[in-house]
Amino acid sequence: MNVILSKLLPAFIYPVGLLVLLLIAAILLYKKRRAQMTLLVAALVLLFVAGNRWTAYSLVRSLERRNLPVGDLPDADAIVVLGGGTELVSPPRPFQEINGAGDRVIYAARLYLEGKAPVILATGGRIAWYGPAASTPASEMQTLLEFMGVPPNAILLEDQSQNTAENASLSAPLLRAHNAQKILLVTSAMHMPRASALFAAQGFEIFPAPTDFIVADQDWDILRQGGLAGNFLDLFPSGSSLNLTTNALKEYLGLLALRLVPSQ
Repeated sequence: MNVILSKLLPAFIYPVGLLVLLLIAAILLYKKRRAQMTLLVAALVLLFVAGNRWTAYSLVRSLERRNLPVGDLPDADAIVVLGGGTELVSPPRPFQEINGAGDRVIYAARLYLEGKAPVILATGGRIAWYGPAASTPASEMQTLLEFMGVPPNAILLEDQSQNTAENASLSAPLLRAHNAQKILLVTSAMHMPRASALFAAQGFEIFPAPTDFIVADQDWDILRQGGLAGNFLDLFPSGSSLNLTTNALKEYLGLLALRLVPSQ
């Protein structure tokens, strides 16, 4: 139930959820023209603010730059890679596939092959209300890690967690069983501030190894140096920018929850 609440309730304060609520309220208040117009204008303003590239890139970049490694990553006792970069194994997919966050698995394999740690822990379970599935994010990552040359006996699986907090709490016993204290944590750069805080709260020494950067330096420079036409397009709402803003707000909301309830 806690997982369901953590996934569903915040949706109503994300931009799309708020837009829907504002529009529903505007429809219900069709007899009160002034109130209706106020709600419609508020929905339009929200769409433009949350859906433009300046807002999206600024929020994402502020998260991605928080845990940049200084120099080379050190050797560690284990590499922990968080799920979210794979797709469910199901026809007509011909083999195990990755999505936009698939850099997580690739980077974890690279760090292992570079000799940074003796084992990789792949963490991530299937969310219960999505229904039964033949695989989990952890097992899907295992398939890809082995494909990239990581031996099976160097891969640990935690396949029950359904959110980042559970990634950390359920991985902790497995890591301790292997005497792992120094951890190379691999996840998307935008997700790293929250993930590293949760794993550190379990008592591990965390060395962030962020990947899957959305706003590279060149992307930020192009945004700032664009011409008139580019600036207009960047300010106009788009689905991709709205999605980025939502994902960034999700991370900020999670960080706020950690401050208010440190044990979570």
